[in-house]
Amino acid sequence: MRFPPLSRSLHADPRIRRELVELLYTSLPQVMAIGVTSVTGAATLTLLGGDPGYAVISVFILVTATARVVSLMRYKARADQFSDADVVRWERLYGAGATAFGLALGALSFRALQLGDAPGAWIAFGLSMSYCVGMVSRAAIRPWIILTAAAALLAPTIIAGVMRPELAYKIGAGMLVLFWLTLREASKHLSAAFTERLEAKHRLARQATHDFLTGLPNRAGFLQALANSRGSFTVIAIDLDGFKPINDRHGHHAGDDLLRQVAERLTACAGADGIAARFGGDEFMLLKPVAAAEPGRDEALALARRAVFDLSMPFVLSDLPVCIGASAGIAVSGTALTDGSTAQFLERVDRALYAAKRAGGGCAWADDADEKRPGCDGGGSALPSPAAA
Repeated sequence: MRFPPLSRSLHADPRIRRELVELLYTSLPQVMAIGVTSVTGAATLTLLGGDPGYAVISVFILVTATARVVSLMRYKARADQFSDADVVRWERLYGAGATAFGLALGALSFRALQLGDAPGAWIAFGLSMSYCVGMVSRAAIRPWIILTAAAALLAPTIIAGVMRPELAYKIGAGMLVLFWLTLREASKHLSAAFTERLEAKHRLARQATHDFLTGLPNRAGFLQALANSRGSFTVIAIDLDGFKPINDRHGHHAGDDLLRQVAERLTACAGADGIAARFGGDEFMLLKPVAAAEPGRDEALALARRAVFDLSMPFVLSDLPVCIGASAGIAVSGTALTDGSTAQFLERVDRALYAAKRAGGGCAWADDADEKRPGCDGGGSALPSPAAA
């Protein structure tokens, strides 16, 4: 029985991977039920048969069943804090627990067949099939776990059946091998169909919050990120200067290419902890955490100046260099925004952007700076104190 490496079974999208693992860890009722049933069955065989082997296996079943229940409860309590790497480790932990428990039940069947205990073998096999049916319900989620645990469950029974002199046991062992192969094919098809549905769901969710042309968050995605922002942060509205003539002269295809290049530069400006979004047309937004008070205001102004400068550098469209400019409006908030204050905050950003456009473009303007000052050359006005939301 060959299994694909775990690295190949992991989904490339961390969000889908996390959702799959979370579905695994919703199996607490089933795990508790099969655990209690198995411990009861193994203890009954120990008391009736008085065999030390049954006693050792009963303890093994109890330990593995308890460990699985504890791990399920711990995951549920701490899942929100896990990184993507933690999720992978917990998937492996689930697989190890399921495999260990399956091996324990398989050992019970092996011991019953080894002793020639027909009632014990019947009870042990019934417990094994109950566990197997429970695992099949998870086959669409993470098939590698199901197949590994099923192999650990069935292998001891298959070995014991082959060791028995009666032909019927050997035939039964062969049928269990065929059962595992059938489970493997069913799991593969179920998993493929289930994963495709998850991928389609995530694609639809992304389309609702991301711009199809640039791949950046759209207005809805930006507002969602803004609502989740905590601490001190800045929002910078950026409007391209001279985009329409480029679009008219070179065509919409070139204009689309230009917007994608703008998106790449703004994403680089925003950095790993910031967000660049396309608000519509040739208007973009930057959202980035900054320090509190004066250092944060300086960070916001520096970020806006860098964005304006980067967008003033030539772009290449069909091997031809073209230049545009950009204007930026800046606002800083020292606290998280409420539903009511979000609209007011964005109005401040818009006012600052319009002031920058009236000043001649190519500059960064603070939200309540003196709008009567002359056009700026990329430096912009001093940033005022952040307003509390």
